[in-house]
Amino acid sequence: MSGLPLADPCISTRAKSVTLIEGGVPGSDIVILEAREAASGASSRNAGHVRPDAFRGFRVYKDLHDEEQALKVIASERAVFHAVDDFVKEHNVPCDFNPTTTFEVCLTREFADHNAESIKEFQRAGGDVSHIKFYSGEEARKKTGVPKALCAYEWPAGSAHPAKLAQWLLAQSIAKGASFFTHCPATSVTEGPSGAEGKLWAVQTPRGTITTSTVIHCTNAFATHLLPQLSSLVTPERAQAHAFVPPAALASQNVLRSTMSLRHGLKHFYSVSQRQSDGTIILGAALASPNISEAAQLERQTINDRVFNNEVRDDSVANFQDCFPDCEPEKLSHGEGLQHAWTGIIGMTPDLVPFIGKVDGSPGQWVCAGFNGHGMARIFLCAPGLVKMILGGSWKDTGLPECFEASTRRLEKLRKQAALLPKL
Repeated sequence: MSGLPLADPCISTRAKSVTLIEGGVPGSDIVILEAREAASGASSRNAGHVRPDAFRGFRVYKDLHDEEQALKVIASERAVFHAVDDFVKEHNVPCDFNPTTTFEVCLTREFADHNAESIKEFQRAGGDVSHIKFYSGEEARKKTGVPKALCAYEWPAGSAHPAKLAQWLLAQSIAKGASFFTHCPATSVTEGPSGAEGKLWAVQTPRGTITTSTVIHCTNAFATHLLPQLSSLVTPERAQAHAFVPPAALASQNVLRSTMSLRHGLKHFYSVSQRQSDGTIILGAALASPNISEAAQLERQTINDRVFNNEVRDDSVANFQDCFPDCEPEKLSHGEGLQHAWTGIIGMTPDLVPFIGKVDGSPGQWVCAGFNGHGMARIFLCAPGLVKMILGGSWKDTGLPECFEASTRRLEKLRKQAALLPKL
């Protein structure tokens, strides 16, 4: 069997396969391997936020990289939102995409002060804030519907049904000739015989071996399975989401038109998005919460996405009900309230940006992984950017921030930093 394999597809895989075909690669030359069912991972299970960071992360990215790169990261996320919006409209993708706005709701004075300093620093560096609106006090509470809001920021963002988007992209790839195999994990990638195209790679699967000159690793949190050299650099973590059926106070004409992030701190926040199609509210879980035990927090460090954590569930729902009193338990009727919870595995990196580009020391292998739970705001530029490189372009042609590149220098720097961390 020969072809150009993309291992274990997520949205980035499907976007890449479509872009490869549009770039001139015959669909019949593309093989997509999925370890489980089609569209079954975190790319289809996430909350669907196409929510660019408008300014908040600037200070963090500046400290981790530099001012220029921080500006580019923020600008790229804004570009992704417009890219998704344009793509969905151009192709009429049935994925419940809702171009709207998002609110950053500050619930503590500490975080309100942090954001105030962040936007000032972003502006001083030349960042564009023309699309950002600020509300304080009563105006913030009225705009967001959150009685405890101290202030809020609003900017353009969107939401989508991620499974529908992923499935549409996959269907398009198959329709254009790509081969797709479910329950067919890539178990190893080893050097094969040299061919007319140069070095060949042997991709082992339970169904046989694929010999190819090009391998694209888009397994995100699971990238280290085939790329052990990234073992300290891409860390799997379990994220959790919840479906909540609202009462009449948040139904019909009262639905939340905007998405939002209910923020107590940098890691203590909860995402909220209400589907415009059926009114279901999707609640995210905090990365860190004082209401969650250390044991529950440590449970995040896993690749098991078949279960959810009750503490995390209760904390997420309690915070939402605290912010929206109409959803308190005693005000809910039969059939309203929490319906179910689920999890997905995200890939975290030490410097909070993905690894895009050539696999160091393995010509013909490429990687697109480590989206830090923020892939919906990055993949629609990262995947096409990687394809440009695969088809012969330079990093400059990708239009991506340089700090995204999986360069030898970046990898060595991060490995040295990881070696200095205390061992648990």
